[in-house]
Amino acid sequence: MSSHPIIFVGAGPGDPELITVKGQKALARADLILYAGSLVSPAMLEYAGADAEKVDTAALNLEEIVSRMASAQRAGKRVVRLHSGDPALFGAIQEQFTELDNAEVPYQVIPGVTAAFAAAAALARELTLPEVTQTVILTRAPGRTPVPEAESLVKLAKHGATMAIYLSVHLVEEVASVLAKAYGPQTPAVVAYRVSWPDQQILRGTLATIADEVRRAGIKRQALILVGPTLAGEGPGTRSKLYDPDFTHGFRGSEE
Repeated sequence: MSSHPIIFVGAGPGDPELITVKGQKALARADLILYAGSLVSPAMLEYAGADAEKVDTAALNLEEIVSRMASAQRAGKRVVRLHSGDPALFGAIQEQFTELDNAEVPYQVIPGVTAAFAAAAALARELTLPEVTQTVILTRAPGRTPVPEAESLVKLAKHGATMAIYLSVHLVEEVASVLAKAYGPQTPAVVAYRVSWPDQQILRGTLATIADEVRRAGIKRQALILVGPTLAGEGPGTRSKLYDPDFTHGFRGSEE
């Protein structure tokens, strides 16, 4: 049996330069790359070697994907499974792990940049601010995939945290209406469409206006919703203690 484990690589949000160096090296060494063609930028495949086999998994089911990976790994090939964003978040990887465990095929994971952090970078905003919120919630609205009742937007919104809502832009009107009741209608809201891709769009507004912005832009998929007061970029106490001249710590003590 091959000593090379299958490597699950997070491709990041779209920009081919946002893949990790470790992920890029794994692609360069791969004999077989299975990638999600509907979500992964084709430019990412330019890191692959000239002789690497590339398989778009958009038309394949779980069993077909796992079978291809396992067969190639057993044949001594280096296999990369390329996922968009970070594989651990809405990546449907656990079911692949289960099948590979059952087949006794080894694997490992290289993380990637998820869309929420790419969007924060595009906005030049910090998602956590002192005395505003120290929490970020990554979630989705219920659709074809249900969400546990305890994790409904109504209940999560009670925390007042920054919220990153994936896979839900087609429900933006409902999402904004629900969140406005907890956060207030004037709370900043952003929709980041294909963030870091060449056709990126960043729509800025409030919970009262963001649904209209999305409707006018015609965005129905591949977009992230960000909501919370930190998106305003300022607030009471937003200066951190870390760089406060009166705040001492292990690397910057008092002069006494």
